[in-house]
Amino acid sequence: MTDLLITNACIVTGDANGTQMTGALAVTGGVIDALIPQGSALPRAAETIDAGGAILAPGLVNTHCHAPDCLFRGLVENLALEPWLQTVWKAEGAILSEETCRIGARLGFAELALSGVTSVVDMFWFPEQSMLAGGEIGLRTCAGGAWFDLPMGMDGKTPSDRAAMCEGFFQQFPRTDMSIPGIFPHGAYTVGPDGLRAAHKISSAHKGIYSVHAAETLAEVEDIKTRYGNTVIRHMDALGILDERTILAHCVHLDDEEIAILARTGAVVAHNPVSNMKLASGFARIPDMLKAGVKVTLGTDGAISGNDIDMWLAMRLAAMLHKGATLDPTAVTTQQALHMATQAGADAMGLGKIAGSLEVGKQADMILLDMSRPHAIPMFDALTHMIFSANKSDVTDVWVGGTRIVSARELVSYDIAPTLDAVRDLAPKIAATIA
Repeated sequence: MTDLLITNACIVTGDANGTQMTGALAVTGGVIDALIPQGSALPRAAETIDAGGAILAPGLVNTHCHAPDCLFRGLVENLALEPWLQTVWKAEGAILSEETCRIGARLGFAELALSGVTSVVDMFWFPEQSMLAGGEIGLRTCAGGAWFDLPMGMDGKTPSDRAAMCEGFFQQFPRTDMSIPGIFPHGAYTVGPDGLRAAHKISSAHKGIYSVHAAETLAEVEDIKTRYGNTVIRHMDALGILDERTILAHCVHLDDEEIAILARTGAVVAHNPVSNMKLASGFARIPDMLKAGVKVTLGTDGAISGNDIDMWLAMRLAAMLHKGATLDPTAVTTQQALHMATQAGADAMGLGKIAGSLEVGKQADMILLDMSRPHAIPMFDALTHMIFSANKSDVTDVWVGGTRIVSARELVSYDIAPTLDAVRDLAPKIAATIA
């Protein structure tokens, strides 16, 4: 007998052909075992849900997030990245610990889950807490050892501690479909060549994810040129750290040759349009990257730089802002925007064979979107509606591997109320850090 049958749904599969259909989806053992056109015979099921015309779509994949930074939402405003970072690090240094990072990760992951995210790449201090919080909320979570050349990191580690710490992380969190370990150097301007190479060597030995900020601002580009006589991507390429398991956050300021390098090496770009706009970092050349064959995914960055971690806003901006920037209405299509937010992200996390689209044989990472509100009526094309009209409040139900973690717009995988109370209690202390 089928475990779960969702009927009367407008199904946006997110597959390579952009397939949409009206009908039912069946799940057994957490795996999609049938997509059934409307009017066809339905199997018996232990649980049947009538979607009532709602959109059934793949869960979203956020490939660049700093979830615990939700603790600092709206704290630092109206600054460019470099002075903004100095203020942010002051606040983080005063507040962050294993306990507060766990609280912040739960808060951020709850926000993601409620908005339809099923997988996330999270870069932060005390990454063990992100992994554990991801398990509590029920998200597929990728995190990894933080690597900085700071004399003393927020986690109390020195540069000489980093290699052993990162090795230990792989031992503590062996790869599964739910926990994907890696190493996350902050950037080429905060980690020297030896550190970047050492981190990549360890990550490669464990076939882990290697994620790093890259070419986010013009100031960063000039800094790397001054130090190493090269642009950011050329510098990284010369170090041998670009490959298919490398996720580069931002990549706002690239030239044609650097885009070609990314296409050649298979490195992934995590596009973060919200924080790039809010911090006045610039507009990434996403249409050019897509044309060159670069793998582009979507991220939210942290709530401290974008004030929320809303993949729907990121997806809409990815589809819209490049049209305006290039004066080309075809710059990024709706299909490309959805692909960035789903299958491309799953591929980047090494989950592409089991997640990223609604196809028979894949695990049931999926969301239901309410179609009964005025902004959803009429709907002539479900994909167009998802990209340009839908929003996070439309998400009613979320499943990861067939397990429902959100039901009727409520998080059911974890009691988040004590976490919300803990954050409220922390808020005066957080505010005092920059007073």
